[in-house]
Amino acid sequence: MTTKTILSALFVAISLNSFAQSPDLVLKRGNEKEILSRMTLEEKVSLVIGGGNTVFTGYGNSQKYVPGSAGNTVPVPRLGIPATVLADGPAGLRISPLRQGTDKTYYCTGFPVGTAIASSWDTDLVREVGSAIGSEVREYGVDVLLAPGLNLMRDPLCGRNFEYYSEDPLLSGKMAAAYVSGVQSNGVGTSVKHFAVNNQETNRKDVDVRISERALREVYLRGFEIAVKESKPWTVMSAYNMINGQQCMESRDLLTTILRDEWGFEGIVMCDWASPGWRDSAKEIWAGNDLLTPGSEPQYQEVIKAVNDGKLSLKDLDDCVYRILRYITWTPRYKGLQYSDNPPLEKNALTARQIAAECQVLLKNEGGTLPLQGGNRKVALFGISSYDFIAGGTGSGNVNKAYVVNLLDGLEGAGLEVDAPLKEMYIEKRDASLALMQSSALGRGSLQDFLPDAEYIEGSSDRADMAIITIGRNCGEGADRHVWNDFNLTTAESNMIRMVSSAFHGKGKKVIVILNISGVVETASWKENADAILLSWLPGQEGGNSVADILTGKVNPSGRLPMTFPADYFDTPTYDNFPYDYTGPLAMGNYPKIPRPERKNVHFVNYDEGIYVGYRHFDTRGTRVSYPFGYGLSYTTFSYGSPKVSKSSDGKYSLSVEVTNTGSVPGKEVVQAYYSLSSSSVDRPVRQLVCFGKTPLLSPGEKTTVRMSFTERDLSYFDEGTHSWILEKGSYQICIGSNSRNILETATIEEKNSKTLEKVNAVLLEK
Repeated sequence: MTTKTILSALFVAISLNSFAQSPDLVLKRGNEKEILSRMTLEEKVSLVIGGGNTVFTGYGNSQKYVPGSAGNTVPVPRLGIPATVLADGPAGLRISPLRQGTDKTYYCTGFPVGTAIASSWDTDLVREVGSAIGSEVREYGVDVLLAPGLNLMRDPLCGRNFEYYSEDPLLSGKMAAAYVSGVQSNGVGTSVKHFAVNNQETNRKDVDVRISERALREVYLRGFEIAVKESKPWTVMSAYNMINGQQCMESRDLLTTILRDEWGFEGIVMCDWASPGWRDSAKEIWAGNDLLTPGSEPQYQEVIKAVNDGKLSLKDLDDCVYRILRYITWTPRYKGLQYSDNPPLEKNALTARQIAAECQVLLKNEGGTLPLQGGNRKVALFGISSYDFIAGGTGSGNVNKAYVVNLLDGLEGAGLEVDAPLKEMYIEKRDASLALMQSSALGRGSLQDFLPDAEYIEGSSDRADMAIITIGRNCGEGADRHVWNDFNLTTAESNMIRMVSSAFHGKGKKVIVILNISGVVETASWKENADAILLSWLPGQEGGNSVADILTGKVNPSGRLPMTFPADYFDTPTYDNFPYDYTGPLAMGNYPKIPRPERKNVHFVNYDEGIYVGYRHFDTRGTRVSYPFGYGLSYTTFSYGSPKVSKSSDGKYSLSVEVTNTGSVPGKEVVQAYYSLSSSSVDRPVRQLVCFGKTPLLSPGEKTTVRMSFTERDLSYFDEGTHSWILEKGSYQICIGSNSRNILETATIEEKNSKTLEKVNAVLLEK
């Protein structure tokens, strides 16, 4: 042994001993670098590897700190570094309601899903949702909520769309920023996910998204950029999939160059939950993942070896550890918060009911069918979902809630009488189905094919004043939806709508359809059979009550569609580049590390539609739709004044519009502003959302001025030749409307010169 080796070993021994003899050196805000300098390699690695290496027993089932949470970081007690706890999910905190050694239940409030709250187009309301959820996160001893989901609704069939906000990046980003601000107002954190371009569940862990730089920057990264810059989330979760050949978890271009260097993100990045078998843990840390979740012993050993072998530099590891130390000082556990395990569930349930009513979209209302008035109090209630209402999606977006209010319960609670023979028949079917589901012999989908006998339909049309039909759909993490019997109604559902409408209309009675759905369904072929259509989405545990509040006029609907309802799925711009007909394995392994034949839309997917996603495609191409982006009706009417636009010296625009309630009942209106530049030198959609605002509740005859703002960046396009955001000269039309196809007023902005607003890095480019 050389003298140098002996001295080095002695130094290490003395250093380790000094660590053990420094009880006063504990983590404090501002001393993270000093703490880092005192940590052993093993301690550093334990901090970047999630706590799953010792306590993780399955996804969403960590038991050590908060049972049912998704995972945790590892503590280092000698340096005053506590563990922190991570838990799902977007529509409410997801933890286990039951714990060993106690009869107490630990339920959480089931709020409306992400798509529903985005339908409010109301950032104040979404902030309120986040605040209520955040209160439960705090009181149950959780530090970070793994939400919101911020991927774009590229295709109507993505199985996780219910967690997401919109097909428009501006609306998505603003909704996410409001949600994050609300949750984090409680002193707990969020994790914006899944970064980035995670738009399908089929083979989500390694599908390669092949996308142009312009589409990536303008459409798929824009919402994340808005949320990061405006709300400063504590964490961002990197996605499983690949972008132009780079695994998101291993992409330094994405996680460091774009997220940190360009956008200024200061929190931590954590990986989406994945087993270690196909991961390159050292590369994930090099890329900028600070926390590898859920964590495992093999990953711990892998990172130790990578540092010792020189595959992973100590600096890259230290950068991650420093960011985790800084994050820990933000958390309730570090601050010693004494959580109660007793959040305000009753108060939050009331909030969930009020919010759910604000989120619903009235799609049709012929002849003033709604709200229900006069003697129309006896209802024939059709559809299994009327009696087994769907509150939320499945997977990590689910919430363990104490109850769900069915539509039956909501209507009866509102004083309506439900036709008894029909009710008894459906309840019998429902209970039998639930019993079979518990034995895995039958699922909810089987009851979509249930069609009541003609005698039940005819008899109820004699006894009841009206018919209400509920169409239910659910989906969730791990699988995408299909066109047949999912996007399109089943044959039984179509026949039910037709037969019920024929029977009730034959007696001069109305038919109302409730869409209790997780994502877009086809409506064009059957909507003429209904007198009114109410889109409730998946409205949370108070769903039945919130629908009853709308039907009876207690609440005037003010929701607007955050996506387009196409007339036919095959009119969508993405159908040829989405696995709508795929029935094979949902997880294929780590592409391309495991060689195999490539299958389009499974192993790779081409984003050939470019920037023409959703309404950008439908409106620019003039394609017929069932309901356009931003659409929604009210029980009252509104008029708009002429919009006024001004520009400040820093390049920000102010837009104001006077809105008057010209109807007979109080209501709220969503003002949508789109921009158009017909003389552009580049290909652009006919119009794009640039800002939006919502009025307060206006009494009949009352008026208010809606004030909105946008920036030069919101009018710009991304130039691939220079990798820059360009504000083009020209006359910009600011189009004010109630949806993307109903433009009511316009104003003009003159930009006399083109200019480069920002030049970014040339990364994540197509090969």
